[in-house]
Amino acid sequence: MILRFCEYRHFARSLGTGLRIRYTPKLEMAEAFHRTLFLSGPVGRLEAMLWTVSNADPHRVAVVCHPHPLFGGTMHNKVVFQVAKTLHQLEIPVLRFNFRGAGLSEGKHDKGRGEAGDVRAALDYLAKEFAIKPILLAGFSFGSYVGLRVGCEDSRVTELVGLGIPVDNSDLSFLTECRKPKLILQSAHDQFGSREGVEALYEKLPEPKTLVFVDAPDHFFAGKLPEMGHALGQWVTRQNR
Repeated sequence: MILRFCEYRHFARSLGTGLRIRYTPKLEMAEAFHRTLFLSGPVGRLEAMLWTVSNADPHRVAVVCHPHPLFGGTMHNKVVFQVAKTLHQLEIPVLRFNFRGAGLSEGKHDKGRGEAGDVRAALDYLAKEFAIKPILLAGFSFGSYVGLRVGCEDSRVTELVGLGIPVDNSDLSFLTECRKPKLILQSAHDQFGSREGVEALYEKLPEPKTLVFVDAPDHFFAGKLPEMGHALGQWVTRQNR
């Protein structure tokens, strides 16, 4: 299913009230317990932040992977923050972390190879903190390239979200063997993942799958972060049906 954001919103509404997103009040998010911590990574400590929720028994937990650290990408990136915020408002505990060499994380950038181990370290932490809970893995740009590969292979991950997937300069063919529910959220004018390239890859992906284009001017969903977040929220809510 390939949809523009406006079409996706209409489609979601047409499925009935069961798709309505119940966001928690903004004040509740500020009052929730936010934990800054360090994960035990393959080459040292990884700086991380966990947002917990009031629900003691959440349906799922989530981890969000950030864009390329050599170009300023960290867990505080605006797209990553919007994804985390959207998931948290849906009462999902969310873990963000800095890849090796980014922020206060130890180690050096490893062109996506060693970073896969960083993602596994994040999954290990969530699996320990939230035993038996399914994990949603989301990644933006470089974070989608590294994170989705790990998420497809790891049985603890049950849902995948790729944002700004860099199909024009990265090999994402591993997704063609991934049968987990997956959402691809892309700017309609992404300079690293052209619409044509994304659609060509999407056609090869097995179900279940959803592709949503947001009419944003660039890779970073500039000026359209709320629309991106809403599309994400609609998809996650639909997975509960």
